[in-house]
Amino acid sequence: MTWDYDGMILLVAIAAAAACALPGVFLVVRGMGLMGDAISHAVLPGIAIGFLASGSRDSVWMFAGAAIAGVLAAVLTQALHKFGNVDRGAAMGTVFTILFSIGLILLVRTADTVDIDPHSVLYGAIELTPLDTITLHLALLGDVEVPRALVPIGIVMGISIVVLGALWKELRLASFDPALARTLGYNSGVLLQVIMVLTAATCVACFEAVGSIMTVTFIVAPAATALLLSRRLGVVAVLAVVVASVAAVVGHLSAITVPGWFLGAGFDTSSSGMMAVASFVLFVLAVLLAPQRGVLARRFALRRLAATVAIEDALGLLYRLGERNEPDDATTVHQLLQGDVRVGAARVDRVLAALRKRGLAVLDAGHWQLTEAGRSEATGLVRAHRLWEAYLSTRSDVPVSHLHGAAERLEHVTDAALAQQLAEATGDATIDPHGRGIPDAPPDKP
Repeated sequence: MTWDYDGMILLVAIAAAAACALPGVFLVVRGMGLMGDAISHAVLPGIAIGFLASGSRDSVWMFAGAAIAGVLAAVLTQALHKFGNVDRGAAMGTVFTILFSIGLILLVRTADTVDIDPHSVLYGAIELTPLDTITLHLALLGDVEVPRALVPIGIVMGISIVVLGALWKELRLASFDPALARTLGYNSGVLLQVIMVLTAATCVACFEAVGSIMTVTFIVAPAATALLLSRRLGVVAVLAVVVASVAAVVGHLSAITVPGWFLGAGFDTSSSGMMAVASFVLFVLAVLLAPQRGVLARRFALRRLAATVAIEDALGLLYRLGERNEPDDATTVHQLLQGDVRVGAARVDRVLAALRKRGLAVLDAGHWQLTEAGRSEATGLVRAHRLWEAYLSTRSDVPVSHLHGAAERLEHVTDAALAQQLAEATGDATIDPHGRGIPDAPPDKP
């Protein structure tokens, strides 16, 4: 790997990935990730017509044609969805496949007269970008030789940053609540078209480097990954750019190194393809490891919740045993936790150990007894349970025989304030529908 060659490839890849990620955030947030796919394919006829009109790749015509084609794709999709009563996904699929096919036909028909390779448009040729360079004069760096493909990408990315920054508040509102945006006087349809135009221009700027198909990955995957890591739009935008850049770097480095691990020195593979693979790997890692929304985090949260519910169920059991003067020896409690309370056999010992560790119950002479702290918590749980039964018996059609199951679930999410509201709603009931006394509220903790 050398900076003169691979460094330029990385520079173009990072710029293309970041440029695609910026408008992609708003598409994914609005649940329109497929629209990025549609636009990246639909711009092909606009590109081809731009080439036919100008006869050159270095023309503003291709940007104008692509922008028009992108907006046309959005308008046709919305028209099919709204007036044709067609599912939005089906409308997108229909529109972008038709426009994509027209674009392919035009590209193939004009390939002999216009300097364009259809395969480059589809798959890109990022490995060749260092072979076509221009010299830029920069105030701080002087004359700098950069890949020609970097210029349009940089221009479009700069425009995207300026436009998105200027319309940030409006775009954020229109993305999360279009109805409220319209109520406040913002035209959410026009704001959506702004995103469509930026996406179309980005697709055109990037097609020579990473191809029309590869832009789909950079538009959707980084934004989807970022949304798993944060729910704040500003943070999501920054994370999307970072994830896209990392995917570009890791993808290219993997393309020139990983095949050699298996096939020997001198073997490599497509950088664009490996960038897509890297984007997918980063997305999968986010799905698994995201701090709050990841699979593992949610699984651990559910396990913690299940453990908490099991401990609270055990407290309720000990309270009821004491209330009814029933046996509370270790064997009986163990059996009741497994049978009546339905705490798994593998969890019973851990639940009982947790009661002792937290100072909620003690095992005295072979019998389980609630401590003062444990009795306070158990009283609150039983009170909430029986208040819910009393409330539901008068406010719902649930049979009395089925009230216990509903109240058993609700008691675990009832705090002191909600319990007080339930007491007021039931007229400070003292007896539940089964004839059991509703205990008074436990004293507040110091």
